[in-house]
Amino acid sequence: MKRARYLKLTAAAGLAPILDPVGGFAQAGPPLRVGLVFSFSGATTEIGKLTDAAIAAYMKRNGDTVAGRKVQIIKRDDTGPNPEFARRLSQELIVQEKIDLLIGAAFTPNAIAMASVSTAAKKPFFNINAATSGIFAKNPYSARFGFTTAQITTPFAKWAITQGIKTSYAVFQDYGPGIDAGQAWEKTFTAAGGQMIGEARIPVNNPDFSAFIQRIKDAKPEAAFIFLNASGGGADFLRTAKTAGLDRLGIKLLATGDIVDEPIVNVAGDAALGMITTFDYSSTHNSNLNRQFVRDVQEAMHSKDLPNFNACQAYDVMHAVYTVAKAQNGKIDPDKTMEIVKGMRFESPRGPILIDPATRDIVQNVYFRRTEKIGGLYRNVEFAQIPMVHDPNET
Repeated sequence: MKRARYLKLTAAAGLAPILDPVGGFAQAGPPLRVGLVFSFSGATTEIGKLTDAAIAAYMKRNGDTVAGRKVQIIKRDDTGPNPEFARRLSQELIVQEKIDLLIGAAFTPNAIAMASVSTAAKKPFFNINAATSGIFAKNPYSARFGFTTAQITTPFAKWAITQGIKTSYAVFQDYGPGIDAGQAWEKTFTAAGGQMIGEARIPVNNPDFSAFIQRIKDAKPEAAFIFLNASGGGADFLRTAKTAGLDRLGIKLLATGDIVDEPIVNVAGDAALGMITTFDYSSTHNSNLNRQFVRDVQEAMHSKDLPNFNACQAYDVMHAVYTVAKAQNGKIDPDKTMEIVKGMRFESPRGPILIDPATRDIVQNVYFRRTEKIGGLYRNVEFAQIPMVHDPNET
């Protein structure tokens, strides 16, 4: 009688009854409030849209309730690299919105600010993307679910030597991830017997790459290593390099995958064709889970646009959120949460990932990709991988 009355009342109210695993009733807890601070506007609109879609896709496939708590995503737009704004938004989410977990950060300066707030408040922070090494070492309630540029660059420099490349020139953005990438390339390439014949640092948000491409031409290296983040103008760089004739001079362009990110590569068109890059994710990754992920994100966007690395990393952050909530029966104790995160291992759309228990940094496969034209679209096709790579700056 009580069960029938409960079902009748919840149905009349438009609610779903919450059942425990053996068919009884579980006590509904308060909402699980997840604060998301990310870049959704300006040059990062497309990245933000894909990140939103990935979170929605995860919740649709796995439900919007975990361990008896309705999951609420409370979103804030930091507008781009703006650490003081990201700090204030994080503080507001913790103090005013009473969030249980903090997630986000597209850019390193913002991640550093958010991690400091996390540490002061003892509020777990799961980083989606910021890619500078070492930024969470002194922030015990933070963990990285993206990648570091040193992690994906170091194997690349070793590979270049095996391909007979003896001289190289490095061009990279002049901020944390770019500096890490440039230094990792130069250190590894020279240690393996290669010769660096120059470098150039590009200011962040630089609109014109012609001078930097001219420096590459003048230096005449066998290869140029490039780091431009996914909002740094990769399509413009590749088109300018094509017009300048670097390929006709026999200068190979090697880059981290940001430069041919899914929203960028078809804008670059033929200028991207044949590019060799290393990265942690490609929408062409050959697994059933990734194919499902691509379909789910496209359905969430009502679009044929392909998910990118940010989307994959946001999806994995949501998996971590659900995992720690289930493990604690819906409660989010900060210290217990971080103990669960340390050593967390699961299969992602990008492949296997592990959170290093010593550093709270990610360990994952690094993929070598070639940009090809498939069915009229430019895609990054994996042709080799280095399994379960640590950040070399953290070991």
